Amino acid sequence: MDKVTRKTSFGQWFSSINLPLFEEQVKTLKLDLYTKKLTTESFLKLLLYAQLQEVESLHALSDCLFDDQLQKEIDLDSISISQLSRRLNGINPDLFQRLFLDLVSQIHVKTHYKKLIMPLKIIDSSTLPLNLTNHRWAKFRKKKGGVKLHLRLVFMEDGKSYPEKAIMTTAKEHDRGQLEILVDDKECMYVFDRGYLDYERFDRMTDEGYFFLSRLRKNAVIREVYDFKLPEGSTVLSDQMVLIGTTQNRAENYFRLLKVIDTKGNTLHLITNRFDLSAEEISEMYKSRWAIELFFK
Repeated sequence: MDKVTRKTSFGQWFSSINLPLFEEQVKTLKLDLYTKKLTTESFLKLLLYAQLQEVESLHALSDCLFDDQLQKEIDLDSISISQLSRRLNGINPDLFQRLFLDLVSQIHVKTHYKKLIMPLKIIDSSTLPLNLTNHRWAKFRKKKGGVKLHLRLVFMEDGKSYPEKAIMTTAKEHDRGQLEILVDDKECMYVFDRGYLDYERFDRMTDEGYFFLSRLRKNAVIREVYDFKLPEGSTVLSDQMVLIGTTQNRAENYFRLLKVIDTKGNTLHLITNRFDLSAEEISEMYKSRWAIELFFK
């Protein structure tokens, strides 16, 4: 990989990638065995280029190689759509997983001990459609197939964020079943949406010392225990201690319920097990959940 230098765009993109690890994985996984033209290095460069330039298809990516500078950077003058497709279908995803985990560990080293407040970890999912004819194992509707990406995003106090953990399931699997895997750090605050609602797990998280903030369905059964006084001029509509659930399906712990207005004028019901923060602080924490929406886009 001697062609990669920090002076080039690709050199800057590759600068955070552990090159010895990359080369080791290419050799171990035999990714370049019998490869004469489109090496793993060149292919990864093309994928990075496609992502950053928002190239929409393999056909469009193939056309990009008419650019002389791009040809020079990846050491290719042309590549067919069929070659790109075969390379994409045949590459071992373990390579990307190892590189991803290594990048996350680098971020942890640079940021973990600089945090002055409890970090936020945002959990959400996005469904990726698949052609049902070619992926019958991924069927989740009558004529549709798909997989679901469950992502945990670390939201920094300066507004920056980075993905920390990802799980892929079939689209028909329910979101809440993934909390058991995605919640594993007691030194943070988890923020997630209604798809992950599970009263029994909320109790377990609280008993085991995990903190969370989620959105509660408006038709949820609640019993008000105490009304907290809000400061004058607060944007929060109400702040209460409550019990949630019916007699048959009820959480045992007390939780905190806040009603807030979003940017579209809708009333949101937020549920949390944090009683040490102000209502305004909790409301601001939930707003950070939009960082993962932007990430998925």
